[in-house]
Amino acid sequence: MDHYGYEAPSCLFDDHRFLPIRERATGAVLLAAKSVVLLSSFLGSRPLNKCCGLWFQRNDQSKTAHVLTSAHLIREKDPSVKNHWKLQWTGKYHRGAEVNVHFLDKRVVPGQLVYLQENYELALYEVEVNKPVQLPTFNDCVRSGQDVFRLGRDENLDLKITHGMTAYEVPSWYERCHYMYFCRDASSRKLLDDDGGPIIDLEGKVVGLVNNHINETFIPSSILHKCFDFWRRFDCMPRLHLGMTFTSIKHLDPISIERMTRDHNIESGLIVEQVSKGSHAEKIGIREGDVIESFNGKYISTTIELEQMLIDICWEHFDQGKDLYAEKDVSVKIFDAIKHRRRTRNLTVIVSDLGEDIVKGTYPIMGKEAMPVS
Repeated sequence: MDHYGYEAPSCLFDDHRFLPIRERATGAVLLAAKSVVLLSSFLGSRPLNKCCGLWFQRNDQSKTAHVLTSAHLIREKDPSVKNHWKLQWTGKYHRGAEVNVHFLDKRVVPGQLVYLQENYELALYEVEVNKPVQLPTFNDCVRSGQDVFRLGRDENLDLKITHGMTAYEVPSWYERCHYMYFCRDASSRKLLDDDGGPIIDLEGKVVGLVNNHINETFIPSSILHKCFDFWRRFDCMPRLHLGMTFTSIKHLDPISIERMTRDHNIESGLIVEQVSKGSHAEKIGIREGDVIESFNGKYISTTIELEQMLIDICWEHFDQGKDLYAEKDVSVKIFDAIKHRRRTRNLTVIVSDLGEDIVKGTYPIMGKEAMPVS
């Protein structure tokens, strides 16, 4: 702590590697920080959680603004998990929890829950404001391996800054694979409690929102924007529940990609990691290791592209006057990993804004004829 009473310096000042970009990065952090606030939740007198949040919309006429944050703000953690590094928010969402928004001038104002999106683990809160708030600038073009900073705030509202890189890969034990992953510097060992905080680029633009600091995943801005547009038009943020999780061929080792192209004429697509037991995907014969080459005739190379397409299909669904929790058919082109043949099937999916739980089945690839992908 220095003579002003501040904590130790951030990574920008205690790491000589940042000397070439220190001035630029400092400007980027200070610009984005104007939009980052702290939120706290309570159940009666019992503290529940603290998360960061991001101003994303304001109405100067009604003197209100909306804060985007992680749904973990009002969700219980699983008390049965003793390992803090694997602790999951798997408990109940407390929609009626009291939530306070901590302004940077030390004011504390109650927030009202406007919308909760369980699958993306997002929550929107409306707050009364007596002066305009600073809205962030977004950048939808985030790439794997990009230099970024993750911002958060501690209980004193001081900034927490972590340097890292973005990646498409997520831990194999984390089921929702449409997120991107924040790879911290090896020197940054402390686990930061900054759910709801932004991931920013070197221009101070938001490229994503942290939705799980333990798994270190974030939602890319391209998906956030589609969710915002949907919510403004239809008052909800739906997606299609496919009953599957995937790994992108694009992010395999080049040796594996070349082998798949040479042996099976497969250059891109999504490898099925899990098929939910009892799902329609299981009923039409999709199994772990199969490759989904296209959805509705559109070839998809990453799970982010898939997620954007799923939201677009939901938009068409709502434009046709249809509602949430309805079934919809999607055409999928499948490469069978065991029989080594292609087929096209109609997959019945659910339009929902609830979280999608993948129930593990018992259908691993068996036999010598399975397609090697590793």
